Amino acid sequence: MKTVLLTGANGFLGGHLCRKLLQRGYAVRAFVRPGGSKRVLNGLPLDIWEGDLCDAHNVRGATYGCDYVIHAGAAAQVNPARSRTVVNVNVGGTAAVLAAATEAQVERLVFVGTANVFGFGSKEQPGDETSPYNGARYGLDYMDSKLVATRMVTQAAAEHRVPAVLVHPTFMLGPIDHKITSNALLLALYRGQLAAIPPGGKNYIHVDDAATATVNALTEGRIGESYILGNENLSYQEAFALMAEVMHVRPPRWIVPRSVAQLVGHISDWKYQLTGQLAQLNSAMTAVANDGHYFSADKAIHELHLPQTPVRTAIKDAFDWFQQHGIIQTAAWQPGTREFRQFAGSGR
Repeated sequence: MKTVLLTGANGFLGGHLCRKLLQRGYAVRAFVRPGGSKRVLNGLPLDIWEGDLCDAHNVRGATYGCDYVIHAGAAAQVNPARSRTVVNVNVGGTAAVLAAATEAQVERLVFVGTANVFGFGSKEQPGDETSPYNGARYGLDYMDSKLVATRMVTQAAAEHRVPAVLVHPTFMLGPIDHKITSNALLLALYRGQLAAIPPGGKNYIHVDDAATATVNALTEGRIGESYILGNENLSYQEAFALMAEVMHVRPPRWIVPRSVAQLVGHISDWKYQLTGQLAQLNSAMTAVANDGHYFSADKAIHELHLPQTPVRTAIKDAFDWFQQHGIIQTAAWQPGTREFRQFAGSGR
């Protein structure tokens, strides 16, 4: 039986990866941060390894005896926009994993990045793996650090130090989200906390599809290549209408003008600078929400056999799971505060 070291095992995607790996007959060593919630892993036959990704010695120990590594661990914080912790985890952690995987001579390393390291396009001409990064203007350490990490892994593969394949999910939706990550967008809409619609949009994918392609990458795909894992490109207006339809609530109707969103973001920045108290958003997040982050997943569909489950199904699966676990009790439309927190993230 082959053993896979999975970093970020207790995250949204990580929980699905654990289940997918076990279903395929792999043994899984689940690398989790000390003190982190393991609820998503309850009942799974895993070898739990607690450690800090920035501790190279610990990562090396976790990798010993493993045949493969899936590096899905990351810090996805976007508020504040600049964070030394995010850089340390995403860059330093990746360096530690690369060094450990090289020393252990693993059969393959699958690096989980984000589609945001590529240039986004329009619905008519979506961005792909050849599109140059255009996210530097946002000033988000999350995006910038994931770009650095992606380049590190690509270079390591090119230099034949480690056989690596890179996968880059878009915005993931679906069930088994105990930490309430990207699915927080659904809850905010359901609870009436989204007072308006940003003018931009993004690409969405069912988390199980992303997990399937990521596990496929252990044996499929070309060494050193990147693959965007995505599905449907939807404006926020289209996405909110679809989510509201599935959850039987009313979507917000007012589209925020770009200038208003920018102003709100800058005011939030000033408040943070003056008081040290984080607002619900910042100017980087509103700038992201103003743009259409549209991508093509054609390469992953053909080379990693990426499934294309309808986003409607992903929304329904997430909503049903929330209901089954008592996170959503009864439908209620109530006016609430603006909720932009999920517009700037990768969904992972």
